[in-house]
Amino acid sequence: MSGLPYIEDLERLVPMARAVAVLEETLVSGFDPETAPARAAVPAGQGEFLLMPASAGRYAGVKVVTVAPGNPARGLPRIQGTYLLFDGDTMAPLAAMDGLALTALRTPAVSALAVRHLAPPDARSLLVYGTGPQAWGHVRALREVRPVDRVTIVGRDHGRAAALALRCADIGLAASAAVGAPPSDALVPLEQADLVACCTTARDPLFPGKLTGDNVTVTAVGSHEPDAREIDDDLVARATLVVEARKAALSEAGDVILPLRGGTITSGHLAGNLADLVNGRVDVGEGPRVFKSVGMAWEDLVVAAAAYEAWAHMNGRK
Repeated sequence: MSGLPYIEDLERLVPMARAVAVLEETLVSGFDPETAPARAAVPAGQGEFLLMPASAGRYAGVKVVTVAPGNPARGLPRIQGTYLLFDGDTMAPLAAMDGLALTALRTPAVSALAVRHLAPPDARSLLVYGTGPQAWGHVRALREVRPVDRVTIVGRDHGRAAALALRCADIGLAASAAVGAPPSDALVPLEQADLVACCTTARDPLFPGKLTGDNVTVTAVGSHEPDAREIDDDLVARATLVVEARKAALSEAGDVILPLRGGTITSGHLAGNLADLVNGRVDVGEGPRVFKSVGMAWEDLVVAAAAYEAWAHMNGRK
């Protein structure tokens, strides 16, 4: 492994539109996300490892993420990680990559793929909960699949929300910021949003689901714990509900598990997984649409493989 390349600048190698495309191509080709291995959490030191292995086509790979709750007090990131890509036949290591940069690319790309198949084609107004890398990634990703021209950023800290709104304005969007909940003078009030992206660490619902419009499409990506959620029972019960994989959602997605546990919905309420949606097996119907993701290893693998192939081509390796 002494010559193992470390591939950087992933989004230069795999622009957002390309990431959306390779994810869709994988699902159209017949890949079943229900067969993907589950994420494993392993205690280690003063935190834990999250291990996410996957194999598909010509490649295999694993993302190793560390979570150290005490790091912020030390001025260090709470979450760090690395991705290792392997040849699927020989299992020889091919490359290493920044695990967090990979997550920051593939998560919004997955959401954009779902929105491409769920949202009305004229969806223009976007409401984003969160101010971190995923919030910014979702602004850029959703612009790739819908004609988004207005965005309101909602955060707990007005300075951070305003800073992200300014970044959105710099790429040509009409943008505003709000704290806690979008007030009536927000550029995109909740009731008028065509798209809502929930990209937070919240453990309780961010807004009353009954206030959303019937044509809204909501993506919820912030949590992957059975007791944490960003959206409430009211919204889930009204919505066409799509998940990455049923198995993953029913073990990790509090946005789905808590309404099930409380009896608001039954497992039959799930309209399908992402493969069903992409392959036309989901009846979107009337009312809100919700896509709930927890992050799956196959998504990392597909985008990492595309980055490696682009890198190899640029460097004369193929």
